[in-house]
Amino acid sequence: MSEPSPETLRTVELSKIGEHRYKATNVRGGVLPVGQGDDPDFTPVELLLVALVGCGAVDLDLITGKRAPFETFAARAEGRKIRDEQGSRLVDLTVSFDVTFPAGEGGDQAREVLERTVQQIQDRLCTVGRTVTVGDPVRYVQAP
Repeated sequence: MSEPSPETLRTVELSKIGEHRYKATNVRGGVLPVGQGDDPDFTPVELLLVALVGCGAVDLDLITGKRAPFETFAARAEGRKIRDEQGSRLVDLTVSFDVTFPAGEGGDQAREVLERTVQQIQDRLCTVGRTVTVGDPVRYVQAP
């Protein structure tokens, strides 16, 4: 596999901060606690759900926000964790958006593009959702 270009490479670093607790840090200095579910920290599965709903929310906001800001915004990602002959995984992944826009021309325009935008998020815009849907093997390796 060729080296990814700096423009396309995405990375996060993970460091241990306690028993079964980690800190994820992005290149901009943002930090998220990660745990196994015995404390308030996000579990890796929850972080995947956050990535799915967050990716869609950003895309939805970028497109509809050109017309009008959200008057109300709520979003949810859910899935069922199963273990079968293929191993542990999530199934029935669903991301839902419950949004409203203000009255007026901008709000009308935002409502007009809402259904199409949600479909575009699913079909081509959300990198996280597309990665899960299209699939690409994940390799786990020991660093040299």
